[in-house]
Amino acid sequence: MHGTLRGHPLLFGLITLLCAASFAPAQIVRQMATIEGQGASRLQGLGLVMGLPGTGDSGKDLYVARPLAEVLRNYGLPIAAFEELRSTRSVALVLVSCEIPSFGARQGDRFDVTVTSVGSAASLAGGMLALAPLTGPFPGSDAFAMSSGDLVIHDEAVPTKAVVRGGAQMIQDVRMPTLGAQFNLLLDPSYASWSASTQVAAAINDHYFNSPEALGPPVAEAEDERTVRITVPLAERRAPAAFIADVLGAPVNPALLRRPPKIVVNSNTGAIVVTGDVRIGAVAITHRDLRITTTTPQVQPTPENPLVEVDSWAGVGTDLRDGDRARLEDLLEALRQLDVPVEDQIQILFMLQKSGQLQARIEVD
Repeated sequence: MHGTLRGHPLLFGLITLLCAASFAPAQIVRQMATIEGQGASRLQGLGLVMGLPGTGDSGKDLYVARPLAEVLRNYGLPIAAFEELRSTRSVALVLVSCEIPSFGARQGDRFDVTVTSVGSAASLAGGMLALAPLTGPFPGSDAFAMSSGDLVIHDEAVPTKAVVRGGAQMIQDVRMPTLGAQFNLLLDPSYASWSASTQVAAAINDHYFNSPEALGPPVAEAEDERTVRITVPLAERRAPAAFIADVLGAPVNPALLRRPPKIVVNSNTGAIVVTGDVRIGAVAITHRDLRITTTTPQVQPTPENPLVEVDSWAGVGTDLRDGDRARLEDLLEALRQLDVPVEDQIQILFMLQKSGQLQARIEVD
């Protein structure tokens, strides 16, 4: 007896689990955590994209006519009435934004900006961003950068969103808070757990006290699932830069973090990412048009005349010990061979989780 579905071999059956030791390369603390209060920040503002080949906003719209009239007035070309701009479609009102990295920015630094249409423009292709100030996220914030430049469309399916490479130039500094005798490290949410914060604190202490001159109480302590409290030793407080660099550069063995396996799904892109060795219990799956075809030869079978029986369930399991589990990647591979759409695969994963047979957490991206 052998199984087929839609002409593909069905490789379901009993799965033998072979476990092998794996050695993950060490990570460093700065890859897993940031200093509290020193996260990335965003600047934004409104601007005008000029030079569009008839794909911009309608000049009849006052939200475009007003700023365009102001630009013309500043360049010595005042208009008598907004009616003069009714026929233009070469301009688009856009939202301009850029991200300042966690270490801050200094005057003269340049960053990429993202430009997004906020009106009725059909496309920003071929346009140029006119000079636009970028302010902080709160009303009344000062301007920290000025932006301008030629637009680059990355996704032709979304021509109303573009990028200007190096389009924002800082006109004043964005500095991070000064660190005192104590500060906190915040683990990224994907690492949040007591085991992770404890291991990160232990790794920092081990790294620091490997130095013969480093004596005293621990410099790192886990406070909760995400927070590691750092105390700067007295000898380091006058010039703490080297100590902070050591803390952020401390190596951490990922195998000791005991992170639970996770499945990240994205219905829009059709992506399913599995982290770790995800196991599932023995299950039977029935979902929409999922069918397994079993071909049983007759007494005198021929390839042209088999006896075909159709069943609407798919089983995945193991005949090993009761505690053994099948691998999720085998199920996903079988579903791909069966041409099951990604949307249906994601629904099946959620059903497995709800049944308690999936030993992992699902996150939707």
